[in-house]
Amino acid sequence: MTNRAVETWLTDMDGVLVHEEDPIPGATEFVEALKASGRQFMVLTNNSIFTPRDLRARLLGSGIDVPESAIWTSALATAQFLADQRPQGTAYVVGEAGLTTALHDIGYVMTDRDPDYVVLGETRTYSFEAITRAIRLIDAGARFIATNPDPSGPSQQGKLPATGSVAALISTATGRTPYYIGKPNPLMMRSALNRLNAHSETTVMIGDRMDTDIISGLEAGLRTFLVTTGSTLPSQVETFPYRPTRVFDSVADLVQLVQDGA
Repeated sequence: MTNRAVETWLTDMDGVLVHEEDPIPGATEFVEALKASGRQFMVLTNNSIFTPRDLRARLLGSGIDVPESAIWTSALATAQFLADQRPQGTAYVVGEAGLTTALHDIGYVMTDRDPDYVVLGETRTYSFEAITRAIRLIDAGARFIATNPDPSGPSQQGKLPATGSVAALISTATGRTPYYIGKPNPLMMRSALNRLNAHSETTVMIGDRMDTDIISGLEAGLRTFLVTTGSTLPSQVETFPYRPTRVFDSVADLVQLVQDGA
């Protein structure tokens, strides 16, 4: 394990900084400490519904001031992947503004006529008609990409079906599984590091889920800090075949580390 100083901090959003709209105690102070330290940092989220501008406004409403440029979504990572794989391509998109904006920004054309890709993202209003169209296009030869494999997501009313659940429906109908870009694919971490021109040896990933944040950080060669304010309970950590570098109660415990230049 490297002892090199931390130059770059990557952190998950939901479960680490906020629960829905409620800030997690210490999150505001943690982000302010990061900004004051002058070190690079980026907030990562598998959520592909919102643009970074939307997410900045959402976090600001919770009292957490994260620059728009420091937010990296699975939609942006997906767009970067497609731009590298097939520049100026075409896609049929099932998703919302976060995803369509990211694809437009890299020069992709949205179409339902013989697209290079079907790209599935998260949406609050999945259309049976759109899903059916996606199935037929994949059957006709379109490559299947999904922003993330999360089967469900939280809401004020309870659990919502998310990208992974709809991807399973499409996969069952087509016999084709998508390539997932977001966590736990370490590609999400690598793309964030590339955006920052940062190095894995001097980067920490902070997350609340062993099965997405910690495993993808580990596979990307990063040090990993688990906080127990979200999905993974302290009692569950030892049940996994891999371990985080360190476990903390919350990001409040990381403020001093940042200030000390850990």
